[in-house]
Amino acid sequence: MPCNEKIRQLRAVFDDAVNSLEPTLRTQAFTHISYSNEQGDTGSSNERLEFLGDAVISLAVGQYLYEHHPQVLEGDLTRMRASLVSGASLAALARTVRLGRHLILGRGEELTGGRKRPRILAGALEALVGAYFIQHGWEASHRLVEDLLLDTELKVVPVDPKTLLQEIVQRRPGSKLEYVVLDVTGPDHMPEYTVACVIDGRHVSTGKGAAKKEAEEDAARNWLAGNGYSDSVPYNKNHLADDEIGR
Repeated sequence: MPCNEKIRQLRAVFDDAVNSLEPTLRTQAFTHISYSNEQGDTGSSNERLEFLGDAVISLAVGQYLYEHHPQVLEGDLTRMRASLVSGASLAALARTVRLGRHLILGRGEELTGGRKRPRILAGALEALVGAYFIQHGWEASHRLVEDLLLDTELKVVPVDPKTLLQEIVQRRPGSKLEYVVLDVTGPDHMPEYTVACVIDGRHVSTGKGAAKKEAEEDAARNWLAGNGYSDSVPYNKNHLADDEIGR
């Protein structure tokens, strides 16, 4: 399918989902906590819907992968799901379907680019799915997740960098992987974390992100890239010898 046609279809699916929601539920799905705080009503934000939508997306993707990839082992299924439902993947989809135009933000977030911030976009997409589940139920929500997130021609195992690196480290008994925050810069509403990936006490890579988890993923991804891994090839359990860990 041509790229432009795929984008057009994704936007149509997203717009139909948004328009199908009753107004109060739709408004809540896109109301960021920054706006709710300004209004003195934190219960009106999309955080609870985000929690629900995260669970719906994870289950829908898990069921799809289980049914459509019968020969794939549990560990690889876990990596596939983690990659597909990651904040980065959801934020990229949100940008594609132009979700940002629906966001209801506080003044501070509006002025500092919150409409384009990955964490806010990913959370709002999860909240939309949560709202859709409340109004339309499981079967319709499952179809929505498939239409938005899942590529029926998926041929490779996407790599969730933290999960993959953890499995590599665990291949050597006694080895330990940890992430250490080196620095946090920027204002409270827009921090940037710098995190070190540490294997057996050695600082082996560094990552940055708008959240601690994002920085950890970046650090793990940087280590993997420096050791011959890719996020677009099948996982090869024999790629790395035990004595290569931590170099």
